[in-house]
Amino acid sequence: MTATLLLVRHGQTDWNIEGRYQGQDGPGLNPTGREEVQRTVGILAAYPIQAIYSSDLLRSMETARLIGDALNLPVRSDSRLREIHQGVWQQMLYRDIERQHQERLQEFRRAPLTHSPPGGETLEQVTRRVLAALDDIAVQHPDQHAIVVTHKLPIAIVRCLLAGEMPTQVWSTLPSNAQIFPLSWPQPVCRQRFDTWLGL
Repeated sequence: MTATLLLVRHGQTDWNIEGRYQGQDGPGLNPTGREEVQRTVGILAAYPIQAIYSSDLLRSMETARLIGDALNLPVRSDSRLREIHQGVWQQMLYRDIERQHQERLQEFRRAPLTHSPPGGETLEQVTRRVLAALDDIAVQHPDQHAIVVTHKLPIAIVRCLLAGEMPTQVWSTLPSNAQIFPLSWPQPVCRQRFDTWLGL
């Protein structure tokens, strides 16, 4: 049996506008972000939703609670759905990271499975926890619909795995704020392709 999971990226924050790396830090939604979520609610309301799960980070939980209030459903938090930990790059502007950590940034972009931001996570670590969280959610909701509010890199990872793309393609697969990505889960092909990534 499969679940229908509707992956939703959180709404916009001021740090998104500034080009500041959030990672597992950062503010809640700004007014534009809240408006984005309200528009997303209109789409989600067309589905027979049984549950809402969310990363426990502030911007994601605020997004999930706005959806939950509109659909009259509680929000269950799961830290495995968090954005990648960016280490010392969290709170930094991207232009400053490019200037101060150029070599490390290039390594991370070129080989994200084995390289990480200083003090942060690799793509392999993020993928392992996100896939485990989606597996557990699907087990709880066979033949049901559940919303999963998370972040751009976790969603990009899943999209790349489903499309059979290489890990470096995650940077060109990042979703927009409040974008919805519905899929059936589990997807054994994702595990198979992840194993292929690890064998590269």
